[in-house]
Parts: sequence; C-alpha cells; structure tokens
Amino acid sequence: MNKDIIVIGAGLTGLTTAFHAKRQGKDVLVIERDDVPGGQMRSHREGEYIFESGPSTGVVSNAEVAELFEALQGDVEMDVARPSSKCRLIWKGNKFHPLPSGLKSAVTTPLFTLKDKFRILGEPWRKRGTDPNEKVGEMTRRRLGKSFLDYAVDPFLSGVYAGDPMMLPTRVALPKLYNLEQNYGSFIRGSIAKAKMPKTERDRKATKQIFSAKGGFGSLIAALVKHVGNENIALSASNTTVTPTADGLFEVKYTDASGNAVSLTAKKVVTTCGAYALPDILPFIPADEMRKISSLVYAPVIQIGVGIKDVERHHYKAFGALIPSKEKKDVLGILFPSACFAGRSPEAGETLAFFIGGIRHPEMLEWSDEKLTALVNDSLHSLLKYPASVKAEHIRIYRHKHAIPQYQETSDERYATIDDIQRRYPGLIIAGNLRGGIGMADRIRQGTEIGSEA
Repeated sequence: MNKDIIVIGAGLTGLTTAFHAKRQGKDVLVIERDDVPGGQMRSHREGEYIFESGPSTGVVSNAEVAELFEALQGDVEMDVARPSSKCRLIWKGNKFHPLPSGLKSAVTTPLFTLKDKFRILGEPWRKRGTDPNEKVGEMTRRRLGKSFLDYAVDPFLSGVYAGDPMMLPTRVALPKLYNLEQNYGSFIRGSIAKAKMPKTERDRKATKQIFSAKGGFGSLIAALVKHVGNENIALSASNTTVTPTADGLFEVKYTDASGNAVSLTAKKVVTTCGAYALPDILPFIPADEMRKISSLVYAPVIQIGVGIKDVERHHYKAFGALIPSKEKKDVLGILFPSACFAGRSPEAGETLAFFIGGIRHPEMLEWSDEKLTALVNDSLHSLLKYPASVKAEHIRIYRHKHAIPQYQETSDERYATIDDIQRRYPGLIIAGNLRGGIGMADRIRQGTEIGSEA
C-alpha cells in the first residue's frame, strides 16, 4: 500500500501536520505507539474538575494558532484566559509576591535589590554582548543584575524549560530575547521598537494571549483526530522503522495493535517523536550522526493535578506561582488553571497543577506517590497559605521522563545534522520539539508549515 505522507507520532505536531496535509488532498497515515492520540496533551475529567496531564496553557504567539482554531471551528473553541492571568507570583522569603509587570512595579518590588533596580533603569544604555553562546543567566546578570536573575529569570526558565539558566544559551533557548539585544542593543529599546512596527491583519492574530481549549486541550486533540480521521491513525503501533528505497520512496514497517506486521511505502515521512526514539525508527542513519540528534537532554517533570472543593474564599487570581531555585523548595511552581479558565473546578474550589523535578532534580521522578501526595498536602498550607481546613479532594500524579528538551550548545550540531540528513534523503523530515521551539505555538506552526507543503 502506498501513502503520500506518513507521520510518526500523534502528538500536537504530528496531528497538526496530518490535518494540514489532508487539507492539501494528501493520503495520510499517522503512526502512534500509545493507545490514545495526543502525546503528552491529555485532559482528564473528575466530576467538576478538569486536569491536564501535559501542557496546561499555551500562548497565541503566532497566527498559526488562531488559524488552526478557525479551521476547526464548530469542533473546538479556543478558551482565552481571564485578565487576572497576567499576574505571576514569585516566592521570596516566606510568601509570594507579584512579578513586576512595568517600570513602576519593578522599582517598588521587594524581589529585586536597590542596586539592580537602578541597573534596570540603565538597561537601554548597556553594551550588547559579544559571546554567541552566552547563557541566559549570564546575559541576565550582565544586563539586569543578579537579583533579577534569581527572582525573575531563574523561576521563568523553571516554568518554561524546567531548566537551569546557567546551562541554556540565550541564542538557542530564547532567540527572541537574544535578537532584541543584538538588533537593538537593549531589551527595552528592542521591545519598544517592535511594538511600533506596523502589523498586518494576520500579524494581529498573534495576540500573545494565554489560551487553552474549552474543556481542556483534549478537546483540541479530539477535533484534530476527527478531521484527520480515525481510519488514518494507527494506534498501539510498535517496532516502527523507516528505510529509504532505491526508487526514492520510503518503506515504513510497524507492528499493529493486533500484532500484525504492516509494510507501507510513502513519498514523504515526517517524524515528530522525541529525539531519544529516533535511533530505532531511523536505523539507516549512521550511529555517529544519530548521536548528534538523539543525545538531546530532556528535563523530567512530575505534574500533579489537585482538585479542592472549597478554598474558603482564598482564591488566587493569577496565572501561577513560581519558586526560584535559590529558595530551596521541592516545588518548581504551581499553576492555577481554574483561575484562568471557567469550568475547571467547583465554583467555591480550585484546580491546581504542581510541577516537580526538572533538570536540577531528576531524582524526584522516582519519588513514591505517597511522598508526592504528602508534599502537595503540605504545600497547600506552607506555600499557598490555605486554611488548615482546606483539603485536596483529588490528587492525580503524571510522570514524564522526557518532558521538556533542553536547547543547549549542542543544538547547532543537531540542527546541522538534521539539515544534512534531510538533503541526502529528500522527503524525510525530522521534526518535533527537538527543533523549532518547545511551546505549543511552536508545535502548531511547525506542523502547519510541514503539512501545508506536503
């Protein structure tokens, strides 16, 4: 059997790719090792609560996000976060403080030292950096000061990458920030200049708003599956391999859910799985080349959904709360999904999402459910300061060994190797979060570009 395009991996990137390829009239098959589609994006309903076992939110940072929801209209609806979600909280000492959102709050906040507040005022006149591999932490300390690194950027990187700012080069981990300094000489001047740039109608679709899907991101996955077609998605597939043929096609073999061996050919193959899975899927790639791709480091993360029936009017009106590594806590951060979106918890209660582990503490992935449950129950009172009478009604633990890729200095070598392989084997595309960004908007844009060109 022949296919126009075979996509390996039914996560957000893979399904978006398949969706757009089908819109181009292509015959598509998606191969997925799990028994359900969605990758890490799964929503779980427990009575009046909705928990996400993967990403809880995204940012409408490009037009492709808005356009995907427009194309799926009638099957899924974008859920834009309440205005209160603009507030982020940072732990310092023994309580949470709002992260400054402007010049006035940056000058008055207790998060930063007086010296660094003056450094922030002088940021537009500071010299631009010259080291292309300067780490995020180094750049922050140079331009804004150590307290800004400790109480703004360190927790931000924990929230985005579950990573260490002293390990991630700005150029590859936060390229937009790097380019602001390189192109404008300053974060502040660059942000002002970009804000003044004329925007097209399509540009305006990138609203920068926090979003989810009504009913949770599982609704987005269900809508994509509906349009791709269940008959075009092979679940519970194992032993998947890709081999180039002499006539310029690709032979794809896998074992289906019933244990049957399946062999197909395709003009184009797109891998969207993690880098760690590629050696088995692409065995024809020389081992020394494959190591440059598959050696990508992933931060392990435990995500814990917590449902509270009644918080006794102690509601948090914020996106979430982050805890700097300097504060030596066992929790990276806590999101407040029910504060951002309606219908995620009982009206008097809350749905929370705790994040634990990350690149600094991979050993926490091995903590028992009992130990994690005790940590959450203690944190409800020691961190969130809920009254002693407030208890968790539901606690759901989701472990992710390969949660978030770390874009380190090896990224250049990985990108160059992928480009070289794709030139040698036209029709093979190595995609997924190993390149092109880790955010949901990045995944949607990559899938849109690949699928639209299929």
